[in-house]
Amino acid sequence: MRIYFSDQHAVHAPGAFVSRGQVTANPEMPARADALLGAARDAGHELADSRSFGLAPVRAVHDADYLEFLESAWRDWCALSDHAPEVIPNVHPGRNMSGRPRAIVGRAGYYQADCACPIGPGTWEGIQVSADCALSAASRVMDSSAVDYAYALCRPPGHHAYADMAGGFCFLNNTAIAAQYCRDHGAARVAIVDVDVHHGNGTQGIFYKRGDVMTVSLHGDPAEFYPFFAGYREEVGEADGHGCNVNVPLARGTGDDAFMEHLHDALAKVRDFEPTVLVVALGLDASEHDPLAFLKITTDGFRRIGAAIAVMGMPTVLVQEGGYLSEQLGANLAAALAGFEAGR
Repeated sequence: MRIYFSDQHAVHAPGAFVSRGQVTANPEMPARADALLGAARDAGHELADSRSFGLAPVRAVHDADYLEFLESAWRDWCALSDHAPEVIPNVHPGRNMSGRPRAIVGRAGYYQADCACPIGPGTWEGIQVSADCALSAASRVMDSSAVDYAYALCRPPGHHAYADMAGGFCFLNNTAIAAQYCRDHGAARVAIVDVDVHHGNGTQGIFYKRGDVMTVSLHGDPAEFYPFFAGYREEVGEADGHGCNVNVPLARGTGDDAFMEHLHDALAKVRDFEPTVLVVALGLDASEHDPLAFLKITTDGFRRIGAAIAVMGMPTVLVQEGGYLSEQLGANLAAALAGFEAGR
């Protein structure tokens, strides 16, 4: 399998992570991409440098005002006399507030949904090369008559990013950007299957009213797990998108066999949608060994997930989402990719 990667991801190196009121080291660190790349190399996959696509494909998904914030946030933050080492919001608009402030502290709270997505000096560059990895894989699938799948080793991840908001380690929604690229380059319908342990709330939000892109997410039950406020079964899409959004919340501790039953049911709905391209949000944080663990997927479980998706027989863009440092991280990626190739 061809794997697209850029070592420039490392210029985005967030330090802080605020969770349950505690300030700890951010788990979305450059070393996780190194672990994934090493496993892919050891498994004999073909490594290719991503290429730059510019901002046009990103603007096809994300709002202009939001992109301007991402580009300027660090500069404006540094103009504060007493700024912290990273842009981290300390105030957010409540459900009864709709004003858009000018001050950088207020804009941080407006455009960053939580305290898990700090912006530093290299963030704007790093998130662009992450999106370029997804676009390189999508271009490979759409532009080649001989190859119908590719993997994008994206870091940072993207599926929590809305069109106008960052969150959960995510800034640009790589999966959505890849899906929109496929639509813009000949795919009549695209289905997104998200197997990350967290609900792909940003992806859902981007396509919620559209009937040309189906979004399917299997994830830890948001009633007790991040992102908490989206990912419920009754969220099925609106307007043209009604029936095109499928959420499968899973109980804490769900293991391989139960996950696979739900995945097969979800993939049956994807078949009924009759997409021409499949985009997979390949989160590996459903692992039983992940530091953010909620589900209990084994390494062999990831092999089974990859194989089940491959059997769909569709042109497929695999986009790396979550999956954080553990001794099993690389092995889980290798298993998922091996399962996919075997299923083909």
